[in-house]
Amino acid sequence: MAPRAAETADGCCDSAAEMEFEAEEIDDVIEGSRGSRFAFLARKFHAIGPLRRRRNSDELLSRFVIHPDNKIYEFWTHFIVFWAVYSTFFTPLEFGFFRGLPRELLLWDIIGQAVFLADIVCLLLLAYRDPDTYRIVYSPTSIALRYLRSGFILDSLSCLPWDLIYKACGRKEEVRYLLWIRLCRLRKVTGFFHKMEKDIRINYLFTRIVKLIVVELYCTHTAACIFYYLATTIPQSEEHYTWIGSLKLGEYSFQNFREIDFWRRYLTSLYFAIVTMATVGYGDIHAVNIREMVFIMIFISFDMILGAYLIGNMTALIVKGSKTERFRDKMKDLIKYMNRNKLEKDIREQIKGHVRLQYESSYTEAAVLEDIPVSIRAKISEGLYKPYVENIPLFKGCSSEFIHQIVIRLQEEFFLPGELILEQGNAVNQLYFVCHGVLEGVGIGEDGTEETISQFERNSSFGEIAILCNIPQPFTVRVCELCRLLRLDKQSFTNILEIYFVDARVVLSNLLEGGEYNSKIKQLESDIILHIGRQEAELSLKVNSAASHGDLNYLKSLIRAGADPKKTDYDGRSPLHIAASKGYRDIALYLIQEDVDINAPDKYGNTPLLEAIKCKHDLMASILFNKGAKLGLGEPGIQLCSAVSRGDTSFLKRVLSYGADPNSKDYDHRTPLHIAACEGLYLIAELLLEAGASVFSLDRWDTTPLDEVKKKGSLSLIKLFENAKSEELLKFPERYHEVTEETRRRKCTVFPLHPGGDERKEGIVMWIPGTMEELISSAEEQLKCSGTHIVSEEGGKILDVNLISDGQHLYLTAGSI
Repeated sequence: MAPRAAETADGCCDSAAEMEFEAEEIDDVIEGSRGSRFAFLARKFHAIGPLRRRRNSDELLSRFVIHPDNKIYEFWTHFIVFWAVYSTFFTPLEFGFFRGLPRELLLWDIIGQAVFLADIVCLLLLAYRDPDTYRIVYSPTSIALRYLRSGFILDSLSCLPWDLIYKACGRKEEVRYLLWIRLCRLRKVTGFFHKMEKDIRINYLFTRIVKLIVVELYCTHTAACIFYYLATTIPQSEEHYTWIGSLKLGEYSFQNFREIDFWRRYLTSLYFAIVTMATVGYGDIHAVNIREMVFIMIFISFDMILGAYLIGNMTALIVKGSKTERFRDKMKDLIKYMNRNKLEKDIREQIKGHVRLQYESSYTEAAVLEDIPVSIRAKISEGLYKPYVENIPLFKGCSSEFIHQIVIRLQEEFFLPGELILEQGNAVNQLYFVCHGVLEGVGIGEDGTEETISQFERNSSFGEIAILCNIPQPFTVRVCELCRLLRLDKQSFTNILEIYFVDARVVLSNLLEGGEYNSKIKQLESDIILHIGRQEAELSLKVNSAASHGDLNYLKSLIRAGADPKKTDYDGRSPLHIAASKGYRDIALYLIQEDVDINAPDKYGNTPLLEAIKCKHDLMASILFNKGAKLGLGEPGIQLCSAVSRGDTSFLKRVLSYGADPNSKDYDHRTPLHIAACEGLYLIAELLLEAGASVFSLDRWDTTPLDEVKKKGSLSLIKLFENAKSEELLKFPERYHEVTEETRRRKCTVFPLHPGGDERKEGIVMWIPGTMEELISSAEEQLKCSGTHIVSEEGGKILDVNLISDGQHLYLTAGSI
């Protein structure tokens, strides 16, 4: 039967409202190693459809490979169960009552052996699931080798015509013992009952009661056949020394029991077996010879075990709550839900398959260890999972403490082939590590095409990109083989990364450097780099927060844990900036010991020393200055002019005492002394002059502070500036030429007539001479008009050329003012 035909037949009956669903019981004895448990589960779990097929070079035989879920094969298995029941019940009967089968029974025996020979051929072509990969194996060679290593020998021996062999060997009694080989077919009957128990369409109580009745009947039937066999092996002359030969019921005697009707003999033996099993013997039948006594002792000992089994099972049926019943109830609710919501076939199969897998792998659940202390559970997890986690490339170079914190928070899960663990574009809150199995990363394009991006095998991880970079899952992760995964939730992983800063940095570096993804995933490199920068910024914020709160112990612990005190926050502020602004001297000294740059400017050009000055922490500023800190005023002219404008005398005193240049200029080339002169700030002007400010500094319009004070200053302020001028010329005689030259080089614009006139004529720009007479004479000559006075725009008569500022508008008038 071809695999493709098998799949077609498989899909024909999926429309049933409630589909048969089976599960195997897990044995109580499970091997110790984790890997062997995985293989054990894979061997037990065998009823889900295939994900894909493997090609075989022998195409001729591959056409006849049978899929285990094929409906025709399922009908055949039920047919074989019927013959298995017949064979398992008839074998003890043949062994005990027949010394050579009669013709009519021999014909049935030959037909039965032919049926089982056909079943052997089917098993040689029956596809199976690989216990490690959980994929369907269609290779005829692999199928045959697997069956040859398992039950082929017993199945073949059980098909031999042992009755004919017994007769051909001269009716040797030893040959008849080989008949018991046929009891290997009993496993088909037990498998059938296991299947019925998990079939939710059949009442569970009915199935269990039928099974218990069959077990009891078969045990008594076999015992009855052995009882009769013990009697027939005694010579006929001594048959009165047997339990049946000495039996006398009323007037009826069994002395010549071999001549009695077969059914009377069988019912008598069955009666003896039942009363012996029930231990209510009436004394009418009893053991006569030693062999019978020995067998009865063995049989009663076995009967005690069988009775306990039957009573225990009946009690479980009455009390309920067994594992199988819980599974059946859950499956019933799930099927009702799926039918009500009309879920698709693929989703239905995945749901049922996963629930069944949970049922069979329940020995891995955390509930098993819930009563064990946390410390012991942590040791168990470390012993089981650490070998897998520490070899994952994502954690390469991480500390053992970090690995330990990861390991103790892991949870184990199994997934079937074809299941989607993570889907492209979804938010991810779980990180997975692969212990066993194979998965594939698939990128899905806008047109629906799939592209295999990567393959995940043992000691690999997935989900870390979406979690660490806080982005949607970039690709879909699909199971190729039965997988055993370890799962860690996002919140736990994030908390661990926040505690172990150095390891978090290593993890991000490993993520960026990892080569397990192709060029498509490499497009996320910018996101990863951005996230690394964000993580570094958050870590810097923690260090700065500790410095801001003055918590020296926490700051030390952060730095010991791997935080870099030289890192700055989003404003470029280092923890030394924060400590200086807060005045925490102990933190500042500790940071200086850690080689933090004492002169590093922040985003706005402020140094730690400047921060201390702004916040008026004089002692902190003194400590920093003594350690070699520099003021580092960014655009000092603007800052000093702003301080003068707002009247911040305190700031000026501090920055000037730590080396600020009082002659620094702003964008208009104006010095702080220009501002003080213009606004008439006597105290600030005095402070600046004491610090060395020059009254001869020129701004963009060639105006000096001395010019400004002459225009708007008070007499006391003018006197202050004149005294400063004299002192400056005494200290710097070379400036006298510059002053006189600058005075000579001043210019003005002279217009004819008075500014109050109705008509305004064209004026002339000219240099200001040394005296008023020279100015009037030059103006008359240039304007070609006569005049006696020079007046300002306000109408004031100007008597001294020193009162004329550079660029001032003047008027030549005649007559008195």
